[in-house]
Amino acid sequence: MAALLSLIAISFANADTFGQVLDRWTKSRKYTGEDKLSNLEINATYYSAEFIEAYIQKEAEANLWTQQEADDYKYKFLSALKLDEMIPIQLEFNNNAETMHMGPFDIMVKLIIKNKSYKPVDYDKRLNFKFQGKKEGLVYFPRYDEKTGKDLLEGVKTVTLELRSAIAPTITKGQPTKFLWDVSNDDPQKLYQGKTAARVETDRLLKRLEKLRKDKAEEEAKLKAINDEISTIQNRLDELAEQ
Repeated sequence: MAALLSLIAISFANADTFGQVLDRWTKSRKYTGEDKLSNLEINATYYSAEFIEAYIQKEAEANLWTQQEADDYKYKFLSALKLDEMIPIQLEFNNNAETMHMGPFDIMVKLIIKNKSYKPVDYDKRLNFKFQGKKEGLVYFPRYDEKTGKDLLEGVKTVTLELRSAIAPTITKGQPTKFLWDVSNDDPQKLYQGKTAARVETDRLLKRLEKLRKDKAEEEAKLKAINDEISTIQNRLDELAEQ
């Protein structure tokens, strides 16, 4: 998964039109040490529908893709992001201060939605290792409630990403780093149109069918075990009745 995450990690040096969209969805925080020399900058980019569409369009224009090539890239990009299941956020660190220790990273970061905190379901495992200098990686949070299946972002105005102060306790002075986005107008479903929508839905249905077949096989095995036990008990009862 880490290889996949690195493949879709974006570059922040892009065209002006994309840069404007990037500015809307990238939040930054910079810390400066007491020595006025050491510093830490953290950028967090929320992968909204607007951001993803602008990024794909930028790539298509830069590479002079045909419509078919652009559609293929969009399908692969969305499939890699798992946008229909997760909320991707990219983190970029530029650390010119104390060595950062962020592992295990899944306990260092959380996404707050309606005052409830959610841990990552996946992330770039390179974020687990201590470092100085630059490092970036994608972090994935659940899009749906694990128990009810409800869309966690339905009716939500804002979401907040929070990094624990433990990632760099000295320069952050023991304070968590927070990034807030207005997601009230974000609609990922806008990305799933035309051929891309059909291909993504086909993938989803095939995965669902595979799961149902697996569930069916497991239930049939359980039913067979029950029937075998019933038969064994009935045979024994028949034997006892004949005595």
